[in-house]
Amino acid sequence: MNAERRGHREPVVVTGIGAASPLGCRFDEIADNLLAGRSGVRAIEPGPHARESVQFAAPVTEIPIPPAGVTGLPADEFLALDRLERLCLGPLASALDDAGLPAAGGPRLGVVLGLGAEHLKTWELDFLDGGGQVFGASRDRTLVHRLARRLGIAGPAVTVAAACASSGYAMAMGRAWIEAGWIDACLVGGCDILSPTALAAFYNLRALSRRSDDPAKASRPFDGDRDGFVMGEGGAFFVLERQSEARARGARIRGELAGVGMSSDGAHMVIPSTDPVHAAEAITAALIDAAVSPREVDYVNAHAAGTPVGDVAEAGAIRMALGDAADGIPVSSTKSMSGHMISGAAAFEAMACLVAIERQTVPPTVNLERPDVQCRLDHVPLVARPRRVRIAASNSFGFGGSNLCLVFRAA
Repeated sequence: MNAERRGHREPVVVTGIGAASPLGCRFDEIADNLLAGRSGVRAIEPGPHARESVQFAAPVTEIPIPPAGVTGLPADEFLALDRLERLCLGPLASALDDAGLPAAGGPRLGVVLGLGAEHLKTWELDFLDGGGQVFGASRDRTLVHRLARRLGIAGPAVTVAAACASSGYAMAMGRAWIEAGWIDACLVGGCDILSPTALAAFYNLRALSRRSDDPAKASRPFDGDRDGFVMGEGGAFFVLERQSEARARGARIRGELAGVGMSSDGAHMVIPSTDPVHAAEAITAALIDAAVSPREVDYVNAHAAGTPVGDVAEAGAIRMALGDAADGIPVSSTKSMSGHMISGAAAFEAMACLVAIERQTVPPTVNLERPDVQCRLDHVPLVARPRRVRIAASNSFGFGGSNLCLVFRAA
């Protein structure tokens, strides 16, 4: 879609936010921690399949209990749900509450969630904990529909799986549904859990950092001493709706989801493509969709997870898409603090963009002590940088070649 056509579409805006993350579950708490450069990474017991007794990861320590009246679910019944369902339901209910929208009896609501762990966790429970027997066929696996029912939502509800870009694809799909007129508002986002199987698999693939000294120093995007990513847990969820309807009801608008760009390359199942062309195409498409020039971008939240190949490839893609403008656009990776939330990463990093817009400050890349010369960007090392931020872009490049860029604009 060209810039002229984009100008005729009504803006779709964010009016509600809910989260469960290693850096907190409330917007202001997460904003404070991001801008202070606090790490959520710690030593954990990785589970029965691990080669090491201790690994570093970024777990969620607090899951918000749904606000009274949103789900009708007593606190004790909520706490009895499995962890993945609580990681979704608590923040989803918080997002609705934050937006001031009733789930039932209000506007036509849809739900699009990026969830990659649902069937993996079911397999773990059934096959590993079930003594090698597969019981999953008799279970209700449609988590998104269970969540919609608990929230009283009867509109369309689907799950999107695009690896590390899943929750960003969910946001893009929710915006498209609203623009198509199928619904009035949409709950979007996603999350992931620290699965023992996933920890073991990524460790065996040598994708995870092998550092064993200080957990807070392990996640090192763009740094010359990086040796892999650190897994994180949780994610974020948003209410999207048309700007005119949000203003008509006096809702607080956090920002506009102004642009979406996607591409695919399929270079390898888990190794990023070393050719930056396709990732750059996603960034360029998002800017065109938002009718934004490279020089208008005030901040880029990088996908950069801390892998030797991926960070260099992304730096090349950013420079290819932004050209000479890249020299003056701050770039940071909040995975240095939150870890890599896999399915929830794109949504959490969308929140980081909204933090930068609201606080007019760019979050840092902590542990960036010796920038890799192959990652030539305007880095924000170690400490946050005050800056006028009106337009922020967020990259998410999923395993297998799912490339995504989202552009957010101050409302």
